[in-house]
Amino acid sequence: MNSSKSPGLAGFGILKNTTCHTEKKISVFFSIIFMTVGILSNSLAIAILLKAYQRFRQKSKASFLLLASGLVVTDLFGHLINGAIAVFVYASDKDWIRFNQSNILCSVFGICMVFFGLCPLFLGSVMAVERCIGVTKPIFHSTKMTSKHVKMMLTMVCLFAVLIALLPILRFRAYQIQASRTWCFYKTEHVEDWEDRFYLLLFSCLGLLALAISFLCNAVTGITLLRVKFKSQQRQGRSHHFEMVIQLLAIMCVSCICWSPFLVTMARIGINESRSKETCETILFALRMATWNQILDPWVYILLRKAVLKNLYKITRGCCGVHIINLHMWELSSIKNSLKVAAISDSPSQS
Repeated sequence: MNSSKSPGLAGFGILKNTTCHTEKKISVFFSIIFMTVGILSNSLAIAILLKAYQRFRQKSKASFLLLASGLVVTDLFGHLINGAIAVFVYASDKDWIRFNQSNILCSVFGICMVFFGLCPLFLGSVMAVERCIGVTKPIFHSTKMTSKHVKMMLTMVCLFAVLIALLPILRFRAYQIQASRTWCFYKTEHVEDWEDRFYLLLFSCLGLLALAISFLCNAVTGITLLRVKFKSQQRQGRSHHFEMVIQLLAIMCVSCICWSPFLVTMARIGINESRSKETCETILFALRMATWNQILDPWVYILLRKAVLKNLYKITRGCCGVHIINLHMWELSSIKNSLKVAAISDSPSQS
């Protein structure tokens, strides 16, 4: 398609005839609110994770906290960059022809949408894999999963997400202004070229694959911890595992709920040749659902901490007057538990 290979004119045909409208004042207001709440939430979560990382720098929990910090930092920059561009577009009355003659802004916007969309999903799956190894293979995890290795994994994940985001640019395929004129992404209008279909399917398949990996690894981790809990009376060194698994399950649920509509919609557009009249509104709704993921992610670490969970347990116990959760696994501090796990893990290597 000529429009795909002409960066200066990419997407401008959509601006002439579009049936997908958004209210300017309401959209600007909600964009600013979402961006502000997202920045504050992620900043608070970063502070909590960094404080916890300082406490557990040499412990088995350090690798998880490092990956979680990378996830929250990615969400923070996603709010800053994508939110700022969205507010600018709304404030400029979505007049792309005036401020996007060379298609630079649309290309940057599209690259950021893909990168900050895939990178958190990739990091969530890597966190699930890391915790699965930590629970099922603790000795291997303590000896091989060092901070250096975790930082290398973070770098590789980010580079892979950057490569996927830059792929259309490297192939001289411009990102497209969408029908709502509020954001840029792969071509979703009258998709006929195989390469345009490939980008949509690649994005959706990678995202769904990341969610599937998270689900499988979290299931294995949860089952392993439950088996250990019921078969063994020794619960030492396990409370911090339960805390991290609860956080991972919450992240997975939030990601599935927020991202599945957008990923499935992109896959459907990539597979089907024709588009229905509701597709524009459907995409916009799915995009707003996906945006909530970056807002809800940090609250997982803010709310689902051991101290908060213990207080919630006490409140629930006081209201209901029954024992819902065995509080014994929360009694030992995570520092003592981590020291015991580290001592057990180091003993084979010293012998």
